[in-house]
Amino acid sequence: MCTTGEKPGKGKYKCLKCGFILELNDATDTLPPCPKCKATKWEKL
Repeated sequence: MCTTGEKPGKGKYKCLKCGFILELNDATDTLPPCPKCKATKWEKL
């Protein structure tokens, strides 16, 4: 599990609250709050 503000690396992440899929394209990208529901917990896919 990852949290908003972390830099977990490239890949796809799913919001644990609403299921929104977010893709980070760079290893230095920071996980934002979910743009759909504003939740802060993510699961790497």
